[in-house]
Amino acid sequence: MSDTAATGRSSDVRRMTFDDNALLPVLYGNHDRHLVRIEQLANVQLSARGNQLAIAGAADDAAIAHKAIAGLYERLKRGLSIEVADVDAAVRFARTGGEGGDNDGIRTRRRTVQARSPGQRTYLAALRERDMVFALGPAGSGKTYLAVAMGVSLLLAGKVERIVLSRPAVEAGERLGFLPGDMKEKIDPYLRPLYDALHDMLPAEQIANRMESGEIEIAPLAFMRGRTLAHCYVILDEAQNTTPMQMRMFLTRLGEGSRMVITGDPSQTDLPGGQRSGLADAVETLKNVDGVRFIRLTSQDVVRHDLVTRIVEAYDARDRKSKPDNR
Repeated sequence: MSDTAATGRSSDVRRMTFDDNALLPVLYGNHDRHLVRIEQLANVQLSARGNQLAIAGAADDAAIAHKAIAGLYERLKRGLSIEVADVDAAVRFARTGGEGGDNDGIRTRRRTVQARSPGQRTYLAALRERDMVFALGPAGSGKTYLAVAMGVSLLLAGKVERIVLSRPAVEAGERLGFLPGDMKEKIDPYLRPLYDALHDMLPAEQIANRMESGEIEIAPLAFMRGRTLAHCYVILDEAQNTTPMQMRMFLTRLGEGSRMVITGDPSQTDLPGGQRSGLADAVETLKNVDGVRFIRLTSQDVVRHDLVTRIVEAYDARDRKSKPDNR
C-alpha cells in the first residue's frame, strides 16, 4: 500500500494505493457499506477506483480516515475479518491518536474478542495484570462482555479451573421466594446477560458440558456466602445493586490462585431510596489498596448503536447539571 496527498486551502485529498486487490471487496464492505460508514464517522468523501482510494475532507478528518483505513487493511492482511463494529473501532482509535486493538485480542472457541476503544484496551490490560479489577461504566461499554471473554480464555488455556459468574438477583434483597418456578427458573432471567456473553464465546454444547462438570458456574450473589473461591475466575456483574455488606462478603471470597472482576454502572442503581450501593462503598474504601485496579469507562467506550452513546451522554449531562456544586 502506498499513499499520496495533495493539500488545498480548505481540504486534503489523500490517495491510497493497495497492493492486494483481492482484499478490497472485504475492506470496502458489501455495497461499500464500510466506506459509507467511514464517511459518516470521519466526515470525509471516499472515492474508489481500481486499487486506489481517494479521501477528500478537512485535513484532520482526512488524516483520521486514512489511519483508520490503513489499520483495517493491515488487519485483513493478517487474515482477520472486518465487521461494521471493527470499522467503528478503527475510526475511534484513529481519532484518539492511538493504535487499533488488534494486538489486544482474547481468543475463545467462537471468536477473537478485541478492544474497540482506548478505554476498553486499558480495561483488557488490567484484566491481564491484576487479580482484582473494578470496571465502572455505562451500558454498552463492554464491562461484562470483556470480563467473560477473558474468563473463557483463561479457562481454555488451563490457567484457571473454573469460571464463577454472579449477579444480585431481584434488586439487592434477592427476594426469590416471591417468583414462580423452581430455583433455576427463578434466577435465570437475572443471569441471562451472562449466558448471552458465554454463548458468544463457546458453542452451546460446550457450555452445557462445562456447566454440568462445574467448570462454569452461574449463581446469584446470595449463593456466595460462606464459600472460598480458589483457582477460579470470578465475575460479579451489576455490582451497583449490592449492599455494602454483600459486597464485602463477595470480595472476601477470593481464594488462592483466583481473580475477581466486579462490574457495574453507578448511574443505574435499583436499590431502595437512600440505600448506599456496595459498589460506591467499595470504590471509596479500596481506592488505595495495593493490587486493586479501578477502570472507569465512559460514553466514548460504548460500542452498541450510536444512539446509545448519545443517550448516555444526554443523561450524564442532565446529572451534572443537577449536582449542587454545578448550580
